[in-house]
Amino acid sequence: MTAVDQRQPVRRALIGVSDKTGLLELATGLHAAGVRIVSTGGTARVIADAGVPVTPVEEVTGFPESLDGRVKTLHPRVHAGLLADQRNAEHVEQIQRLGIEAFDLLVVNLYPFESTVGSGASPQECVEQIDIGGPAMVRAAAKNHGSVAVVVDPGEYGSVLAAVRAGGFTLAERQQLAVAAFRHTASYDIAVASYLGAALGPADDDSTGSGFPGWVGASWRRRAVLRYGENPHQRAALYANADGRSGLATASQLHGKEMSYNNYLDADAAWRAAHDHDGLCVAIVKHANPCGIAVSVTDIADAHRKAHACDPSSAFGGIIAANGEVSVDMAEQVADVFTEVVIAPAYADGAVDVLSRKKNLRILLAEPPRRGGVEFRPVSGGLLMQSSDAIDAAGDDPANWTLATGAPVDEATLADLAFTWRACRAVKSNAIVLGHDGATVGVGMGQVNRVDAARLAVARAGDRAAGTVAASDAFFPFPDGLQVLLEAGVRAVVQPGGSVRDAEVVAAAEAAGVPVYLTGTRHFAH
Repeated sequence: MTAVDQRQPVRRALIGVSDKTGLLELATGLHAAGVRIVSTGGTARVIADAGVPVTPVEEVTGFPESLDGRVKTLHPRVHAGLLADQRNAEHVEQIQRLGIEAFDLLVVNLYPFESTVGSGASPQECVEQIDIGGPAMVRAAAKNHGSVAVVVDPGEYGSVLAAVRAGGFTLAERQQLAVAAFRHTASYDIAVASYLGAALGPADDDSTGSGFPGWVGASWRRRAVLRYGENPHQRAALYANADGRSGLATASQLHGKEMSYNNYLDADAAWRAAHDHDGLCVAIVKHANPCGIAVSVTDIADAHRKAHACDPSSAFGGIIAANGEVSVDMAEQVADVFTEVVIAPAYADGAVDVLSRKKNLRILLAEPPRRGGVEFRPVSGGLLMQSSDAIDAAGDDPANWTLATGAPVDEATLADLAFTWRACRAVKSNAIVLGHDGATVGVGMGQVNRVDAARLAVARAGDRAAGTVAASDAFFPFPDGLQVLLEAGVRAVVQPGGSVRDAEVVAAAEAAGVPVYLTGTRHFAH
């Protein structure tokens, strides 16, 4: 047996945990295996109350817990016991001379800093949840993994007891635990630094006062290795933010084949598009662009019918996202069409059973995306950061729009303009969207000029273009793009405005008798 494979017995353990999940089972199992337990504060009380022998840490240090618990384990009798390399004869001789006994196992999880911040607690309450002794012990034991096993995850307690009963941990196992421990403290430090940096605000930035921090940290955990990436020759994996933030990356899959790289990209686009609308909404996406978005006042199945009718050919093999509970009626409609993924925040009784008739259909359950915040995009050698483009600017409210020409439209038409404007945000630029009755009718996306985007939207709508309203994600630089829409029979237009030729564009609409609203807000999506 090599040194790497040889097991080192666990004779003495130090336990101090904020999360008491599985604590009693662990302590009971360790005691039954003959392990002597030293513990801190509330952890020691829980163990003792269960009748398991435990030595309070203050009996080891000879120093009482002080400063409201800020000082408990910051003592040489703790840290020398964790840092003594038991393979080093000088270390062993020194701790024996000092009357210090080594630890073989450390079980620690840290103060709940992130959940405290997430609860909306006061700054002082959050600062009090910045753990000092815990990370110090974890790092000490992880550094000394040649002699000490360190455990930071309650989910590992079963493996801990199995190892102890088998004669202890191997060096390879201790090294693996040390890696997890350092990752744990790194993520914790990132959370603390990010919180304090955000509280500091522009003072953490340069003189521009941009509001963006001078330092950005993040920690990610791999959730899945994917079959391949965007193309079969590319490798791929899915990572989730280690702060536990909800989103598509942490969605539950209820049925179907495993998700692919492209499935995630399209599902994310559809999920965000569906949640751009306040009413019940269904978005159908293909290659990161909507091929149908629709809303309904009371019926999610109606929203799906209208979204699918926009472009049935493109919806084949698409991704469907709903911002409300998927009903059995909607499930029956989806089951009739080849679909890659359905994602929703809830499913009515029986809906998943209906959808599951398609054995490969991926059914996802996810919490609504958070609005606001920042988003990142990698570039060669770095990354870009920007505030997320949510439908929440003043220009997204029709009450703030400017009527540039024509008579004010009626309430129903204004509602269609508002819907179409929101739908336009989800479309890759250059984007033109035609809408009617709370549904997209024609979508022109990803074109390198606005005229072609208008032509594509009209072509996709066909005869249905007449009588629709239109939205443009950015201003018309010339009247020609608008002219395509006017000739197709569009009855009202909403666009940001801001072109040096706005007067010419507005004049073309005025000549056709078509109202034009200006939002002052742009929604490019690259």
